[in-house]
Amino acid sequence: MHDIAMRSGAVEHEESKNPYFFVWAALLVLTAVEVVLAYEQVFTPIHMLEVLMVLSVIKSALIIGWFMHLKFEIATMKWILMVSLVVCLSLMFVFFGDAFRVLHLGVR
Repeated sequence: MHDIAMRSGAVEHEESKNPYFFVWAALLVLTAVEVVLAYEQVFTPIHMLEVLMVLSVIKSALIIGWFMHLKFEIATMKWILMVSLVVCLSLMFVFFGDAFRVLHLGVR
């Protein structure tokens, strides 16, 4: 089986469990920070949304890179994902301005 994988151009990588535990710990810490920020209401709602979105992007990057093994993918796959991410975030920020109308609707 190993010979077939090497002949097909598959990349051999050494697996260690230590990085996965560090990423898992980082995800736990980031989740704890999100929960504390949500319950304590440290920022205004607009800034809270920005901070939580940044933390979510960091968490998703860790999950995609380590647990979905994107770091071992070919460059083309990484570029496709990054372009998709940029398009998605751009669309979110285009329509994010529409969310400000809620502040003026009188909803509390």
